[in-house]
Amino acid sequence: MNHFKRGLRAGIPIGLGYLSVSFTFGIMAVSYGLYWWQAVLISMTTVTSAGQFAGIGVMLHPGQYIQMLISQVTINIRYAFMSISLSQKTDSRFRGISRWVLGFMMTDEIFAVASQESTVSRSFFAGLTVLPYLGWSLGTLAGALLGNILPDRIMSALSVAIYGMFIAIVVPELKQSRPVVLVVVIALALSCAFSYIPLLAQVSSGIAITVCAVLAAAIGAWLFPVKEDETHG
Repeated sequence: MNHFKRGLRAGIPIGLGYLSVSFTFGIMAVSYGLYWWQAVLISMTTVTSAGQFAGIGVMLHPGQYIQMLISQVTINIRYAFMSISLSQKTDSRFRGISRWVLGFMMTDEIFAVASQESTVSRSFFAGLTVLPYLGWSLGTLAGALLGNILPDRIMSALSVAIYGMFIAIVVPELKQSRPVVLVVVIALALSCAFSYIPLLAQVSSGIAITVCAVLAAAIGAWLFPVKEDETHG
């Protein structure tokens, strides 16, 4: 029980952060034509911010299942590696359905907090995920419902909150690593190319996101390879 309470306390800031970001997702989902319950259902069954924002954009154009698959795999594949990494630190009781829950609730923030533990117990991880899950689901519900009430100007202003979250994640890394700066610049240049070059502008958003992410990361890995001894430093 003590592990659960400690995990619950550790999840408070994550839950509050998810509450604000998912509020934006709820607003955007409704503005794209989804019902409020559809937006909530998406958040309750996926729990992936970038994947959800990219997904509803592709959903506006029915039939683009291949684009949806490629974009979601590209955006969310990191969670698989995070789950594998964290599973090496779980205790002996962390097995069966608990590992399914670990994979389902794996996010960048939850991984960052849980990975600081020398051993991740089942009760600690359960407590850690409660408030983030509630925050993400309830925030989506609030945004989806208020999206039908708030004026268009306020909805437009709130819809940029997701970009603020991404900036908050990237900027600290930019200050510490020049290679990351180059990778971000390359991704921005590619994104602009897919927006303003007539031929590339016809490519769907899902494929464009995938190409930008994979190509920028590949160029960064080629120009700035990480040696094996540096990873163990």
